[in-house]
Amino acid sequence: MLTRRRIFRPSPAPRRWRGLLLGAALAMPLLALAGLGLPGSLLGFVPHEQSWTAEAGSVRVVDGDTLRLGERTLRLAGLVSPPRGQTCTTPGGAGFDCGGAAAEALARLVQRSDLACRVRGRDRFGRALGVCEAGGVETNTALVAAGWALAASEEGGLLAAEAAARGAGRGLWSYPAGAPESWRGRP
Repeated sequence: MLTRRRIFRPSPAPRRWRGLLLGAALAMPLLALAGLGLPGSLLGFVPHEQSWTAEAGSVRVVDGDTLRLGERTLRLAGLVSPPRGQTCTTPGGAGFDCGGAAAEALARLVQRSDLACRVRGRDRFGRALGVCEAGGVETNTALVAAGWALAASEEGGLLAAEAAARGAGRGLWSYPAGAPESWRGRP
C-alpha cells in the first residue's frame, strides 16, 4: 500500500502573518526614501509661506489679479478685479473693457521690474495666493488704491486703500454708475 506523504503543509496562522509583517517592515523605509523625492504638495507638507521671485522678462499679466511668473501662476491675495471682457460704461455712455483696463494697470505696476512675492496658500482653482512687490511698490495695495480692484479682505490695509480710491474717484470709481454691478453695491 502506498501512503501519501505530505511535503507541503499549511503553516500555522502566526507564521502566515510573520512574512507579511516582515515584508511591510522592509517596505516602509523604501517608501519613505521614495517620498523624499516627491514634491511636498503631493504629500500635504506645503510650507505655510513661500518666497517666489521672477525677473522682469518672465512676468506676464493674465488679468487684473493674476500673474504668470515663468511657469508658475499666482493670484494676488485679498483683492478682486473685473474679469477681462467685462464691459463698463463711461459717463458719456461709451463702453470699454474694464477687466482689460485693470490688467493694463497691473502691467504698468510690474513692467520692467523684478518681482518678489510671498505666497500664502492657494485659491479654489489651485493657484498660489500671494502679495507681490515690484520696484519697491506692493502691487496688491497699489492696484486697489488706484481703483482697479476691490478689497476682498482687510489684509494689508486694502479696505482703507479701496475707500481712499472711491473717495478720490480713481480708476473704475471715476464713473461708479458705469462700473461693474458688483462694485456699485459696495458700502
